[in-house]
Amino acid sequence: MNKVYVYDGTFLGLLTLIKYLLSSKIKPYNIVTSDYQENLFLEVINPHLKVMNNISEIFYKMFDKATMKRVYYVFLSKEENKEIIIYYYLLNYLKYGYALHRMRNLKCVSKVLEISRKVGNEAHKLKGFVRFRELKQNILYAEINPDNDVLEIISRHFKKRLKNEYWVIKDVPRNMVSIYDKKDFYLVSGDDVKIIFDLSESEEEFSKMWQDFYRNVAIKERKNDKCRRNFMPKKYWPYLLEVRDEL
Repeated sequence: MNKVYVYDGTFLGLLTLIKYLLSSKIKPYNIVTSDYQENLFLEVINPHLKVMNNISEIFYKMFDKATMKRVYYVFLSKEENKEIIIYYYLLNYLKYGYALHRMRNLKCVSKVLEISRKVGNEAHKLKGFVRFRELKQNILYAEINPDNDVLEIISRHFKKRLKNEYWVIKDVPRNMVSIYDKKDFYLVSGDDVKIIFDLSESEEEFSKMWQDFYRNVAIKERKNDKCRRNFMPKKYWPYLLEVRDEL
């Protein structure tokens, strides 16, 4: 019977399970989280592993930085069965080494490159599409609606970009919030944070000025809605002050 292994749903938990599987020379049929709906034709095994404190260090010694970055981006994706893709990618790396990156004929390699590129591209777009608004508490607040779980990636960007500001970014579909206190950012559940959306007086004024600027700077004769949607997909529009009224 094919065996399915369970982990706690975290990246470090996944690495701990993969380390266990590699060390035990086990090739699982699939790797799933604890909310997996059991199948009569699959044997579900939960080894109840405690996350290793130094698991990140172990993996960075076993694999190069580029490999670990791609693996992490795949983990952040919405891809189904991403865990087993990661497992076989790392398993093949142990066999082929750095040359694995050029072996796109292997399904696990092509999938990892494809998925990690999509996640990276979405995070890059959001760095330009995030619209902060100033609240009365002198906090900058923004909402995003990404396909993939890129909140941490863009938080690292804005930690550098807006290092002298207090800011909050909310991932609406996942109900996760990133809170920055001028030192570091923290990812917490939206259920644990109460945000009073009360705009500052200057924000109201600047919002109107930005909308007026956006409308007036455009050249009417060169308007190309199809081209604009290619660069600015409509899924981002509800959170873009300048275009949300066009929805």
